[in-house]
Amino acid sequence: MARTLDAREIAKILPHRYPFALVDRILDYEPGQWAKGRKCVSMDEPFFQGHFPEYPVMPGVLLLEALAQTGAVAVLSMPENKGKLAFFGGVKNARFKKQVVPGDIVELDTKLVKMHGPIGIAEGCAYVDGELAVKAEITFAIK
Repeated sequence: MARTLDAREIAKILPHRYPFALVDRILDYEPGQWAKGRKCVSMDEPFFQGHFPEYPVMPGVLLLEALAQTGAVAVLSMPENKGKLAFFGGVKNARFKKQVVPGDIVELDTKLVKMHGPIGIAEGCAYVDGELAVKAEITFAIK
């Protein structure tokens, strides 16, 4: 049975709040292993005011952040990490394959690859309509 989380439940795990809460729903997750999330992209997003008014495209760095937040649910839902924060340590091999625009529903899939103490590595992929939009390897630190 899937473990789903709505925005209120995600807010109990992650410290991010508007306008930086970039995951609307967790579709399923396994603490310490992986998480699958969803971001519904609306024209009302504050970043579209400047990126770009005539051609709105979700910034790639925010797609990376959405993947990181999805993975953070898997990491911070572990009992030993309750109440802690996850910070970016680095991004490797990021590839942007498809623009994300208003009206898109982004499916976020992040898997934890390695943990060594408070440092970890995750692999994330984001899809729109089944098509790969972005993939990256994310290094993070738990504090």
